[in-house]
Amino acid sequence: MIEATGLRKSFGKVTALDGLDLNVPAGSVCALLGPNGAGKTTAVRILATLARPDAGTARVAGYDAVREPNRVRERIGLAGQHAAVDYDLTGRENLFILGLMHHLGRRGARARAGQLLEQFGLAEAADRLVKTWSGGMRRRLDVVASLIVAPLVLFLDEPTTGLDPRSRAEIWTAIRGLASDGTTILLTTQYLDEADQLSDQIVIIDAGQLVAQGSPDDLKDTLGSRIEVVVARPGDLTVAAALVEGLTSHPPVVQASERRLSASVAAGVVTLPELVRQLDAAGVSAEDVSLRRPTLDEVFLDRTDRTDRTGNEEVVA
Repeated sequence: MIEATGLRKSFGKVTALDGLDLNVPAGSVCALLGPNGAGKTTAVRILATLARPDAGTARVAGYDAVREPNRVRERIGLAGQHAAVDYDLTGRENLFILGLMHHLGRRGARARAGQLLEQFGLAEAADRLVKTWSGGMRRRLDVVASLIVAPLVLFLDEPTTGLDPRSRAEIWTAIRGLASDGTTILLTTQYLDEADQLSDQIVIIDAGQLVAQGSPDDLKDTLGSRIEVVVARPGDLTVAAALVEGLTSHPPVVQASERRLSASVAAGVVTLPELVRQLDAAGVSAEDVSLRRPTLDEVFLDRTDRTDRTGNEEVVA
């Protein structure tokens, strides 16, 4: 449903996209991740026909975003980082006006506004001025505004930035509902737990290039698992370290003062019960043994440049 090949875009001497490839299957949720200035917003703007690439191709819902922008716009919704609704109107008035702009007619616009307000839990506040709404409700209305004409593809640019946990959960519920109804969703986010919870596929970009792609589980598996052992007796550290090294093929990190060792191990090499049994068989008295998968945060840090970034993506990306 979304295809990009070799997308390039520069702003003066700043390269925002440097040959980005992207492929999002129909009906899926794809999270586009990257450090500030990595090119996420630029990619979304090109796909949503708000910017033209310097090179490369972008197709959305089967249409070329450069040569057929009107066709693309008929099939997409976009909720950007900044509010697209008028705070001095009511929620219902905002959606009614957008419906008229989409040529739904007065009756159709009124009906669609009521349907969406009810569907997204905003009906009780519908006739209050939006400036009296909470931040989470306003952001939900932003998402709703992009759905006046049910889109095949929805672009969400950092939809929950700055929201409290309850408001974030409300947006998550809305996104899951849209995806279950068949809408293809591309979202950018700085919250890795959000990407982990919502996405079928994650794309990580850095300096305008794709550096990792896959499901959340697949990306975590590329880093394997993390073994941590705390022994009861300092003398057991050497035995435990030798045992763990046999599983990982490289020496573990040993913190003698804490009687602790840790190491990375390929996914599936050992289970926690097996590890405990092997330590017990070797005569190691362990106070604590853990085997955990890496977090998406760890995958992100492993795949992206750790150089400090201070650029404003809205300006340069």
